[in-house]
Amino acid sequence: MDVNALPLSADAMLEGLRPWVECESPTYDPGAVTRMVELACDRLRELGATVEAIPGPPGLGDCARAAFPHPRQGEPGVLIMAHLDTVHPVGTLERLPFRRDGERCTGPGICDMKGGTYAAFEAVRVLAEVGNETPLPVYVLLTSDEEIGSPGNRALIEDEARRHKVVLVPEPGLLGGTGVTTGRYAIARFHLTARGRPSHAGVRLAAGRSAIRQMALKIPEIEAMTDDDCTFSVGVVQGGRWVNCVSMTCTGEALSMAKRQPDLDRGIERMLALAERHEDGTGFDVEVGVVRPVWEPTEGTMALYEAARGVAATMGIELTHRSVGGGSDGNFTGALGLPTLDGLGVDGDLVHTLEEYIEVESLARRARLMAGLLAEVRA
Repeated sequence: MDVNALPLSADAMLEGLRPWVECESPTYDPGAVTRMVELACDRLRELGATVEAIPGPPGLGDCARAAFPHPRQGEPGVLIMAHLDTVHPVGTLERLPFRRDGERCTGPGICDMKGGTYAAFEAVRVLAEVGNETPLPVYVLLTSDEEIGSPGNRALIEDEARRHKVVLVPEPGLLGGTGVTTGRYAIARFHLTARGRPSHAGVRLAAGRSAIRQMALKIPEIEAMTDDDCTFSVGVVQGGRWVNCVSMTCTGEALSMAKRQPDLDRGIERMLALAERHEDGTGFDVEVGVVRPVWEPTEGTMALYEAARGVAATMGIELTHRSVGGGSDGNFTGALGLPTLDGLGVDGDLVHTLEEYIEVESLARRARLMAGLLAEVRA
């Protein structure tokens, strides 16, 4: 099959993507995420897929699974796995609107990862349009909490993935537009709590011990542990309610990332060792949150990459691969040993910021790559 001849238009795809981007879906707003999942499910039904809604875990949006028509539907096949939650709160559209400027288009979640998900759906659509039946049946899993580490849906992801032969993840492509992801670093999240002693800040300031100050002292200590093997960063801090009260509690969240699992395990031990408690009740607590296991490329993953590289070559692209930082749900499936290829989504940059964008032409380019891969994968 000549993927270059597939009738795909980046301009038309961008118009189809626009309602998705303008349906804001931050993880912590389950109603918003559910609306986005329903919007994607409407598109899947338009494409002839059978769709099953999956109620979300407590406090999270709904998920969904889908199966495209195929003579072998119901048998193990190719799972396209994507999340539809974003890091951008509702209202971000006012500061980061869906707006095209030449070859770029901005919008909350347009690159991570609504653009790639939409392009993957278009790949399936165009194959059906030209009458190219994929060797394996194609399935979709849409989840709602990837941006917080998938604490509620990890079991769903792993159970669903185990039913299939390969997993394809349309997370953003590697910078430069010529790469895919064949592995990801291990990641751990931590919940931090500094406990102080309250007092009236105007009358008895010296009698108190500020939890905010304790947290402020711990942050540089945590981040100073970063080395070549393991990184540490604090990304969330919340403390105090009244300016005239010495704060009793200050909470935070930290992230640690390592290329190798033993390095992350040692990093976790170092973080836990920071906990302390004093006789007066003040202190510092560290609790391990979500941990994404390291995903190292297997023979099956590299076979997927070689298939993708062959497709890309027909498009005049020399496709590269590497392991990267930044977690995805591919960590879970890859760590299970399942053939997984990630980073198949659109090209862009500045994700998780108010300048997030995609390269418009990559919508069609990455849909062609996905279509060619779906037409090639047999085991």
